[in-house]
Amino acid sequence: MKLQANGISIEYELAGPPDGPPLVMITGLGSQLTHWSEDLIAGFAAAGYRVITFDNRDVGLTSRVPGPGPHPTPDEIRARLKAGEEVVAPYGLPDMADDVAALITGLGYDRAHVFGISMGGMVTQQLMIAHPDRLLSATVVMSSAEPSRIANADRLILDRVGREDYIAEAVAGFTDWGSPGFPAPDSYFRDKAARAWDRGHDADGVNRQLLAVVRSPDRRERLRRVNLPVLIIHGADDTLIGPEHGRALAALIPGAELEIIEGMGHTIPPLLAPVIVARMRRFLAGYRR
Repeated sequence: MKLQANGISIEYELAGPPDGPPLVMITGLGSQLTHWSEDLIAGFAAAGYRVITFDNRDVGLTSRVPGPGPHPTPDEIRARLKAGEEVVAPYGLPDMADDVAALITGLGYDRAHVFGISMGGMVTQQLMIAHPDRLLSATVVMSSAEPSRIANADRLILDRVGREDYIAEAVAGFTDWGSPGFPAPDSYFRDKAARAWDRGHDADGVNRQLLAVVRSPDRRERLRRVNLPVLIIHGADDTLIGPEHGRALAALIPGAELEIIEGMGHTIPPLLAPVIVARMRRFLAGYRR
């Protein structure tokens, strides 16, 4: 389904009871709504929530936002990042947070629970800062308040490759950053990658998302003033954004709950989904309104 919001067309899907409290799920860098574990969506829906998943700008079936030219190549972006040089981002995390706020409004809700992972967790933080009146609660998973300090950001820049190379690289990434305590077969990640390619993979769009992350401002001082129910979930075995980021984030936000999960890395595969759902149900139990 499509919704015009914040000047772009956003692709979204709904699950769970229509009269359930809304739960908006924000994916990570380059991920589409189809990357979510079906078990995670089904678990939240079974808990009574109206689950809203969507493609962030520049991926999947949502609008591309390239900004004015000229547009640097992946090699040019990679070289500038590696050298510590400035790279212009056509939009930032505040714009992506505005997308989510507009989506909530467009679907007819005043406020919603928000669950964001990795880059989506950074967008969630921006929502907490800029749109607190739109949130019932915020859950930030495998994320950081200090995106500029994520090591080797240049390695995350994608080249324009063919379908099979994209799938192979995606499976390798999931293997490197996966959740060792909750294993999933390569076929699971291969199927996710294949579907993402077929729906609308765009390396340039993913790279623009990464620039939005790298160029985002430090949120730490503003997070100290957040007054919302907040849950921080992080994997003890996250090799992309280490668990120290989750601990630091929880320490910044007054009253934030922190859950460090052993065996969890930088993915939520099917075996991990029930653990996340159970923790979320305990957290959200007091905020079903």
